[in-house]
Amino acid sequence: MIRFQNIHKSYQVAGQDVPALNGIDFEISAGEVFGIIGHSGAGKSTLVRLINLLERPSQGQVLIDGRDITALSDAGLRDLRRGIGMIFQHFNLLSSKTVAENVAFPLKLAGVSDKATIAARVAALLARVGLTEHADKYPAQLSGGQKQRVGVARALATEPAILLCDEATSALDPQTTRSVLRLLAEINRELGLTIVIITHEMDVVRTVCDRVAVLDSGQVVELGPVADVFLHPRHATTRRFVLEAEHVDEGEQVDDYAHVPGRVVRLTFKGESTYAPVLGAVARETGVDFSILTGRIDRIKDTPYGQLTVTFTGGNVDTALAHLAARDITVEVLRA
Repeated sequence: MIRFQNIHKSYQVAGQDVPALNGIDFEISAGEVFGIIGHSGAGKSTLVRLINLLERPSQGQVLIDGRDITALSDAGLRDLRRGIGMIFQHFNLLSSKTVAENVAFPLKLAGVSDKATIAARVAALLARVGLTEHADKYPAQLSGGQKQRVGVARALATEPAILLCDEATSALDPQTTRSVLRLLAEINRELGLTIVIITHEMDVVRTVCDRVAVLDSGQVVELGPVADVFLHPRHATTRRFVLEAEHVDEGEQVDDYAHVPGRVVRLTFKGESTYAPVLGAVARETGVDFSILTGRIDRIKDTPYGQLTVTFTGGNVDTALAHLAARDITVEVLRA
């Protein structure tokens, strides 16, 4: 659906080129929810704004459905943008217009003039985001979560194929964030939209995204399915995001458990094995004793997962680890 080919982007600051993106090269598949995560200044907002050419690359190509959008005429660019909705961090609603008028605004810009058509489309969109009874209110009368739902409805007004979310939940409290993310997941599932989310929160990626790209200093440092990146981060930046999401101090991960006897192992469970009594069964089969040092059980999108740091003593530890691996559990030996 979306392809970045050797993208570079620089800005002129005080007469000098300041690079924002350096050699970006990956693709986003049709119908997936794709996350782009990075700390402030990593280049993620610049990258997502290349998709609708609010920013133009200094070098490289952006392709949508195989078409190089950097070569489009002004008319072609207007057509492109009608097929791309965008949701903003601070809502960007028109304060002097009602909720219904805000949602109708993109339709009028697109040249739709029939009032009945606009009214029917707006009513359907407000029903989808659960704001039918707020149609005649003004943005100042809404909560943050309601404002963002108006933003979602407005972004869907022209029936786009792509939905861009620029830190769409950063200004919201945790409960409202979950509500908006559930709405985005429903829209993706029901409409088949390709959704691109930029965020600095790994919890957002874990909750709703299929794949994720991790940006650091204008480069993609890690890319893959969310479960793989979250459970087995390779780059230091990704590990920091994961630790922040798990509310774990980085120093705790450095601890080599020198005071704990036995072999220290990290076990990663995915799917239904997360809830199975695997450790007890393996302990009985092999005669090992185990002690759980740290652990977490949660979900990545719709998939349950567990990750435990365990020490094994006694019995046949090698056989125990082989039995665990045979049950599709990832075994990482932290200390032999």
